[in-house]
Amino acid sequence: MSHFAKHIFFCLNERTDGRECCAHQGAAALQAHCKDRVKALGLSGPGQVRVNKAGCLDRCEHGPVAVVYPEAIWYTFVDTADIDEIVESHLRDGKPVARLMIDG
Repeated sequence: MSHFAKHIFFCLNERTDGRECCAHQGAAALQAHCKDRVKALGLSGPGQVRVNKAGCLDRCEHGPVAVVYPEAIWYTFVDTADIDEIVESHLRDGKPVARLMIDG
């Protein structure tokens, strides 16, 4: 058994060549919000959920993006309400949020 039941990785990559990236779309603040929400709901810690920062996930055209493992479900999001929905529906209740999913 894995140390954590689920991991959610947020792309926080910042490109310096002028191309669009997740960092330019508020990904760091939304990752921090996710981490706070997971903790507030008592979902963090061994056997539960780990909220991780990631470098480039090579999906910036869909950005900002995050991926949940072990299911390998990819999400895009625009605000804290989207993050709350992912946390509550997917990470807590095990029901992926179809409206925010992108092709893996």
